[in-house]
Amino acid sequence: MTTDTRRPPTILVADDDPDDRDLTREAFAATWAAGDLRFVEDGQELLDYLYRRGAYAAEGAAPRPDLLLLDLNMPRLDGRAALRQIKADPELKLMRVVILTTSRAAEDITAAYEISASSYISKPASYRHLLEVVESLARYWLEVVELPPAPGFRAS
Repeated sequence: MTTDTRRPPTILVADDDPDDRDLTREAFAATWAAGDLRFVEDGQELLDYLYRRGAYAAEGAAPRPDLLLLDLNMPRLDGRAALRQIKADPELKLMRVVILTTSRAAEDITAAYEISASSYISKPASYRHLLEVVESLARYWLEVVELPPAPGFRAS
């Protein structure tokens, strides 16, 4: 098991679409309820969460995510820019970041991997397929994969 055994794994979802957030919440509840699922609505709020600023400054308000699901097209700061900042930071660069977005554009896929995204998944068109994706993601990234510890990665 690759996650910190002192707490349930934290999964952070950065997505500006309230319907997509609701569907993701329902899919995790139906397939993999063992984690602490949290949401932010744009790239700026994501960075505030990761750096524990503003609304996330209080102790315990922003446990370090074991998995980040990142939409590319968000207001204020898009997922591409947020991913660049995450991967440029020595404290965050080993974080598992899975792109989960509507884009199927080859240039978005290539750019995400060039910035060191862990995986790239186009949002499923059906709820049934979303359930399969969520279950596979959680199992693979939180139970199967072994990663080296990174400074600050598992701190709560």
